[in-house]
Amino acid sequence: MSQDQYVIGVDYGSDSVRSVIVDASNGQEIASSVFNYPRWRDGKYCVPSENQFRQHPLDYIEGLETTIKDCIEQAGGALIAKAIKGISVDTTGSTPVAVDATGSPLALSPEFAENPNAMFVLWKDHTGIREADEINAHAEKFEPNYLKYVGGIYSSEWFWAKLLHVVRVDSAVAAALHSWVEHCDWVPFLLTGGTDVKAIKRGRCSAGHKALWAEEFDGLPPDSFFSSLDPLLTGITDKLYKDTYTADVAAGNLSAEWADRLGLSTDVVVGTGAFDAHMGAVGGQIEPYFLSKVMGTSTCDILVAPSAEIDGKLVKGICGQVNGSVIPGMAGLEAGQSAFGDTYAWFKNLISWPINNLLSQSTLLDTATAEALKEELAELIIPELSRQAALLPIEEYNELAVDWFNGRRTPDANQALKGAISSLNLGSDAPRVFRALAEATCFGAKSIVERFISEGIPVKGIIGIGGVAKKSPFVMQMMADILGMPIRIHQFKHTCALGAAMFAAVVAGIYPDVEAAMQAMGRGFDVSYEPNEGLRDVYEKRYKQYQALGKDIAKQTALKNTTELQNA
Repeated sequence: MSQDQYVIGVDYGSDSVRSVIVDASNGQEIASSVFNYPRWRDGKYCVPSENQFRQHPLDYIEGLETTIKDCIEQAGGALIAKAIKGISVDTTGSTPVAVDATGSPLALSPEFAENPNAMFVLWKDHTGIREADEINAHAEKFEPNYLKYVGGIYSSEWFWAKLLHVVRVDSAVAAALHSWVEHCDWVPFLLTGGTDVKAIKRGRCSAGHKALWAEEFDGLPPDSFFSSLDPLLTGITDKLYKDTYTADVAAGNLSAEWADRLGLSTDVVVGTGAFDAHMGAVGGQIEPYFLSKVMGTSTCDILVAPSAEIDGKLVKGICGQVNGSVIPGMAGLEAGQSAFGDTYAWFKNLISWPINNLLSQSTLLDTATAEALKEELAELIIPELSRQAALLPIEEYNELAVDWFNGRRTPDANQALKGAISSLNLGSDAPRVFRALAEATCFGAKSIVERFISEGIPVKGIIGIGGVAKKSPFVMQMMADILGMPIRIHQFKHTCALGAAMFAAVVAGIYPDVEAAMQAMGRGFDVSYEPNEGLRDVYEKRYKQYQALGKDIAKQTALKNTTELQNA
C-alpha cells in the first residue's frame, strides 16, 4: 500500500461495544475504546427470573458514536480520520428488533420508548421457549425439513421464536411492526443513512444460522410454513427478504449525517454485518477443521471447511451450517454454550452477596471506603478462586456440576434445561465449587467436539479467543486437559473487532478477499496450552459422571414440562 490506510472494526458484545482502529497494512491496533451500555448496566428492561433480556437501541447508538470518536481522538484526530477507509460491524446474535417502515427500531419512537417488546431481544433472552418448541413440532409436518441446516432443533435464542413470542404478547408492537431485523444488519443500515426498511442488506451469516435462510430453499421457508404455525405470522415473509450478502460485500457508504457525527468522510465504505463469533473466527485466523472458540459470556464455536467437502453432509444438533457465513467459499459451522463466563459471573455474584448487600451497612467504614473495598474485592474474587482451585487435587469424586445455567445451546438445543451442582459436603468450599463449575464448562466444550467428530467432521485443534481465553490460564489449561488437544490463544486482545476490521479492509478495496486480509493483518498466537496426558483417565471418568448427571437433569426437566402441560 502506497499510503497509510486504516479501518475500523466495531464489536457489539452482551455488556458493551468496542471499536478499534487498525492499520490495514499489518493489523496493528492504533486505538481502542469500550462503552458499557448504561441502561443494560442498570438492569433496565430485563427480568432475569423470566429469562427476559432486552437492550435499548440508544445504548447501541450512543456506544457507536462514543467509541469511534474516542478512537479517532486517541489516534490523532483529523489526520488519522482522513486515512480511514472502511468500517465493519459484528454483533451478538440472534438479537433482533421490531422496526417501522423506515427501518427504525420501534423503541426509538415516543410511543414505544419504554416498551421492552419494542427493543432488541438479546441472544440470551429465552422468553420464546414455548414458541421454539412449537416451531420444532411444526417443522416435522413439512418436506423439505426447514430445520436441516440448524442441526434439526430450533432454539428460543433465535430469530423466529423471538418474533412469534413478541407478536403474541404485544398486539401494539405486532401492529406497528414493518419488519424484524437482526442487530448486525441494522447497524450498517444506520451508518449508511437508510430510510427504507426494504433496502436493508441482510447478512448471510445471521440469515442462515438463525432465520432458516438457505440456498436450497431459495431464501426463507415459504409463507405457508409460518402462517400455518400461527396466523399472526401470515404475510411475514413479504416483510423480510430473499437475498442475503456475505460480509465481504459493502452495505454502502457512510451517510453525510454519520460522517459529520464521527468526523469522517462519506467516502468511508461500510460493510455488511455478521455475528461476533463469525468475524472473531476470521480475526483469530481460523483454518479449515480447527474449532475457533469465542469464549466470553457464552461460547460460540466456529469451524470452517471447504464447501465441496461438506456438500450433502448435515451435522445433527449444532446451531447451523451455512455457505459463506464466515469465509466466502467455505461452509461455516456453528455450535456453542449458552453460559460460559456467565457461569463464573453467577458464582461470583452468589458469593459476593454479603459484600454487595451488607458492606454499606457497616458502622466501621465510611461510604466511600465501603464502595472502594467492594470494587477491590470484586476484581480479586475470580483470580483468587482460580489460583486456589488450581492447587486442589483432581480426584474422581470431587464436586461435580452441569453447565446449563442458561439452558443448553449445543449439542441438541434445549433452553429449558438448568444447571446443577452435586457431590457437595461440609468441606465443599468456594474454590472447590468454582473448580466444579469450571470443569463443567470444559466438559460442555468436550461434548461439542465429540458431536462434530461423531458426525464425520474432524477437529484438528482449538483456537481460543475472547475474554476468558485471554484472562484465565486456569480454565484454558483445564480445557486442554479435558479435550486432550492443544489450544492456541490468539494474541490480539480484541479479536472479534479485528475480524470486523479485516472485512472492512476488503469492502474498502484494500484487499481482494478476506483470506488476503487475514494473511496481512493476522497477529498470530502468543500462548499454547498443551494437554497433560497424565490427567486423561481421571477426566474421562469425570466426564462420564457429567454426562450421567446431565441425563438426570434432562429427565427431570422433561417430567416437569409434561406435568405443567397436563395441569395447564
